[in-house]
Parts: sequence; C-alpha cells; structure tokens
Amino acid sequence: MTVLINEKAASISLTGITRSYGAVRAVDGLDLEIASGELISLLGPSGCGKTTALRIIAGLEQTDSGTVVVGGKDITRTPANKRDMSMVFQSYSLFPHLSAADNVAFGLRLRGVKPAVRRRRAIELLELVSLDHHADRYPSELSGGQQQRVALARALAVEPKVLLLDEPLSALDAKVRIQLRDEIRTLQRRLGITTVFVTHDQEEALSMSDRIAVMSNGRLEQCGSPAEIYSRPATPFVAEFIGSMNHVPGIADGATVTVSGSRLPLSVPGSGAVTVLIRPEAVRLTDDPNGNTTITTISFRGPVTRVIGRLDDGTPITADLPSVQAASFAEGGRVHVTYAEEPVLTKAAD
Repeated sequence: MTVLINEKAASISLTGITRSYGAVRAVDGLDLEIASGELISLLGPSGCGKTTALRIIAGLEQTDSGTVVVGGKDITRTPANKRDMSMVFQSYSLFPHLSAADNVAFGLRLRGVKPAVRRRRAIELLELVSLDHHADRYPSELSGGQQQRVALARALAVEPKVLLLDEPLSALDAKVRIQLRDEIRTLQRRLGITTVFVTHDQEEALSMSDRIAVMSNGRLEQCGSPAEIYSRPATPFVAEFIGSMNHVPGIADGATVTVSGSRLPLSVPGSGAVTVLIRPEAVRLTDDPNGNTTITTISFRGPVTRVIGRLDDGTPITADLPSVQAASFAEGGRVHVTYAEEPVLTKAAD
C-alpha cells in the first residue's frame, strides 16, 4: 500500500468565537487551541453548539465575533472554498452517477488534475480505506459503511490542511460504526492530519480522540484527554454527561464530604447538604447482613457485572464490579456500601 502522508496539517486557534441566531446564542465565547496533527472531538448534547463551531471552522457559518486562525493565518473572513479543508457529513453525499473512484477523484478534477493522475490517486486513496477492489462500483452497489469510506477517501484526496467530520458514523449500524471509527482513527494517525470530529456519542469520543472538548449551551465546559475528562471532570455537567453516575446525598464540610457513612475528599470545597456524584466503578460492596444496602438487580455483562441496590434511605446505588467478584452476591442480599477514596464532585442537593 502506498501511504500518502499529509505534510500540510495545521494548528487551529479559536478565540472568542460567538454566533447567535436571533435570541439563541449557539456559540458563546469559545476559546479552543487544536494542535497540528491532533484529533479533537467536540462532544455534547444536541443544541450545545458543537456543529455550529465546526461549521465556523469550515467557513460555512460566519462568526458574530472572534477569530479563526489556521496554521498561523487568520481565516475568519476567508470563504469556505479557500480554506483548504475537507468535510465529511453524516449523509454520505456521494454522486450516484459516478463510480467510487470518480467520486474520490471529483475534487481533483475541479482542480484541473490530469485524468490519469487523478485516477491513480483515487485508487491509492481507495486502497487506503480497503476499497480499491470496488473502485468501479456505484454508490447504490455499496453498503453504508463502504459509502462512508468512499466519502472519507474523497475528503483526503485533495490533501487538506484540516479534516472536519460532522457525526459521520451516526447513520450506520452499531457493528459497522465501531469498525469504522477504529479505521478512521488508524488512518488519521497514519496521515497525521489535523482532525475535528463532532459527535454526541461519548463512547466514540473516548475511543477516538487525543482530546475531547465538552460543550454545553454554547460554552466549553472542559477540554482534556479522554482519561482526564472521564476521571477528573471539571464540572458536574461533564461528570454526568460522560459515563454513568450515582447521585448520593451527602454533607459537605470544607474539603471533604460524608456520604453513606464514608468520608471522601472533594474536588471543589463546599458545605451543607449536597448530592455527591460517584462513578459505579468507585462503589465497593461487602457482604454484610447488617449492611446499609439491599441488592435489587444483578446484570451480567461479560467481564463486568452491574449490581444495583437501594440504600436504607431509599437512594438507588449502582456498582460495576469484576464478574468474578460479583458472583458472590445475590438479589435480595444485604451488603455494606463504601466508596473509593478519590476526589468527588457535588451539585446542589436534589
């Protein structure tokens, strides 16, 4: 296989980006630095501003204020067709009357590349996404996953500085989605191209990204590596949006909080009645007929088993345990709940 390394990958700097639609502030003072060759995911619920931010980078939307700098050059008012970027959408947007190879070569044809050269490059790109043997097939003859691979190859054919992916996997079934996300990540690393990936799927973001930018209501809540976002969320919103979370009543007292009889360190000091946010994997269970919890449900999930119980005060509690350990518990059994001694976040009491 011929590997076509992109040597034009560029950094991206967003400073004070705002964009409103009437009274709705879609992006509200966004500051974000993206390194050359990095894959960063913009993650958040619908309406958080992630797609608007991506379209601003692409030049498909104009900012009300703020600047977009790519490779050290201010392109805030540069038209989209002059930004040297490629975009892959949720819909494959392939030309139905063109073969896979001709779809990939389309951008090269617009640039006046000679037929023989663009055909050769199209085959090389299709080889890169393992579709060179389907070069002469039409979109209607390809599966959804194959069509999205063709769209990705087409985006890469023109050797852009930046690759923009707008929820490109959401229309695919689960198995194909997992396979293709791994392929995209492998390909991105091989090419070293700066990539901005928009998704509402936390699993996609956690598995693919160098860093994740979590957005809410047009604002950046936190930006960090997947491990940082998951293990050290900066805000209750991030903690609750990424992964599962228990909500357990507690009493905060300065740098610690008392919850279910355990005393835990606080990420942010507080006082008074609070709701403590605790990951299921941080919950510890011990067989104890005089314990503080009754097990209600046990759900085997392969190497991990989810044990759901109810504290004596009525609070539901979920623990994710190694299945070997969970085998000793039974529904209806009494256990004592404690928690890993790790810093926790709180929010206002429910």
